[in-house]
Amino acid sequence: MTFYFTGIRSFPKLWKSNSYFGLSSSHSYLSLFLKDCYGIRNQEKCFSVKTMSAQNTKAMNLLIAKARCVRKLDESSNKQVSADSSHMFAAGAAKKRSQMNPSSKDPVLPPVENIIQLPTKPLNSEEWDKLKEEFKEKANFENWIILQMVKCHSSVDVAKSVLAWVAAKNSGIVGYDLLVKYLYLCVFHKQTSEIIDVYEIMKARYKRLESGAYTLLMRGLIYTDRWREALLLLEDLKKVMIPSKKNYDDCIQGALFHQDVNVAWNLYQELLSHDIVPMLETLKAFFDFGKDMKDDQYSNKLHNILLYLRNNQLYPGESFAHSIKTWFESIPGEQWKGQFTTIQQSGQCLGCGKTVESIHLSSEEYEFLKAKIMRDVIDGGDQYKKTTPQELKRFQNFVKYHPPFDVVIDGLNVAKMFPKARESQVLLNVVSHLAKQNLQVLVLGRKHMLTQNSRWRRVEMEKMQKQASFFFADNISEDDPFLLYATLHSGNHCKFITKDLMRDHKACLPDAKTQRLFFKWQQGHQLAIVSKHPGAKITFQHILSYDTVVQTTGDSWHIPYDDDLVERYSYEVPTKWLCLHRKT
Repeated sequence: MTFYFTGIRSFPKLWKSNSYFGLSSSHSYLSLFLKDCYGIRNQEKCFSVKTMSAQNTKAMNLLIAKARCVRKLDESSNKQVSADSSHMFAAGAAKKRSQMNPSSKDPVLPPVENIIQLPTKPLNSEEWDKLKEEFKEKANFENWIILQMVKCHSSVDVAKSVLAWVAAKNSGIVGYDLLVKYLYLCVFHKQTSEIIDVYEIMKARYKRLESGAYTLLMRGLIYTDRWREALLLLEDLKKVMIPSKKNYDDCIQGALFHQDVNVAWNLYQELLSHDIVPMLETLKAFFDFGKDMKDDQYSNKLHNILLYLRNNQLYPGESFAHSIKTWFESIPGEQWKGQFTTIQQSGQCLGCGKTVESIHLSSEEYEFLKAKIMRDVIDGGDQYKKTTPQELKRFQNFVKYHPPFDVVIDGLNVAKMFPKARESQVLLNVVSHLAKQNLQVLVLGRKHMLTQNSRWRRVEMEKMQKQASFFFADNISEDDPFLLYATLHSGNHCKFITKDLMRDHKACLPDAKTQRLFFKWQQGHQLAIVSKHPGAKITFQHILSYDTVVQTTGDSWHIPYDDDLVERYSYEVPTKWLCLHRKT
């Protein structure tokens, strides 16, 4: 790497000789920017389903009738929703809801004017002096101008002329921050010779680097013939911190690029041992590498990656899904056929005709989840509930001495569906709709709902209390633990109604398995009301009948994936599927 007037190596004092570099304010700003570009983590370090007894024919008929009503509740929701209407957990549903609610749209920000036209060709010292004079109000102009170049991905030659100008003014000394920003541009533009020059300088002058510089150097070296030195940098980084998933991704990608698959697999296993969720690009690289390969051991490892996606409820993107399809179809002698498709509401794949896994938990899964929820959410500590032990005991006794419920309603949540409507009237409409179907309904409310006012009319509350069971908690209590307790205690048939997506409660569960079971149970039991305006006919969005996870039967795979055109929130699931089956 040479400047206009001399080569770097001819200046013994070109770079500041600091044996240890702290984080300056300007460097912190760069770290934030690099975090956006490279995913660098911000580090402070340098481097019982309960059934009712049927003792006579009348009781048995009542039980059968009630079961039919619960089934009709699900079936009617399917019939009342158009085929193209998405369920509340479908990818893109939250985006659609926000678009329907203008108040929730992001504010439109005024355009930011470009206050400087960056040079498009290298400048000499006189030209940089003139430009600095024009922007003399900018403190530390040198760092500011090269940061603008980083943001705009200016050419390496232009950035190099900044360094030459700074070196000429400062007796051959150029600061560390400028060097790191220049390194970023070299990595972005894949200027490998420049990257190696900067690497040599840093290796010679600094005993320690911060994590951002390590990340840039690793990424820059992996596609050169000195790629193994990126592994040495990874080892250095591990002495002071756990490397990021991006660090591992770079080194794995480099190992695969240079055909060293054993190093790649070892790094992948090391990454998992740190409980780091790998980047999807990392997993995709393994599938791309395995194309046309006949290797049972390698195939088993890729199958394990798919099972990892299943167990952690991860979804490949569209490009990754194509790589999976290509790999399966390329296996010599296997005769796999893949197609992109969707799943019908019944759970039947439109591609191969097979029915995918049910959303409903087995009795063993249900009892396991119920015990976990009772322990980790209901009794999990004051950070998860705002109630007293006495009130919780009162509620548990209330539930114990009532027959199992068919539907549990978060009363305040449902009542506030229409902010301009009277809350007691909205809730009455929902309760009456369910009561007409002969369902055992529990409404969870607060004591203030019993006080007559413009929002809560006593006569409407009295009508509801004749149609459903009510539990009124203290006004400071949180509804969700009661909602979960009553629903789970009533049995696997019981549904619940709330707009709350329960993300906090899912997060407090101890492991990925329990969280996945909770979300699976939630998708199969949470009802969402579809009503355009107060007084409209009450309808419910359909509840998924099938589970949205990677799954296999041995001779087939069904893999949900993210459509590139759809914005999916973390609590939503994809609607597109890759269907793979072995030809017979």
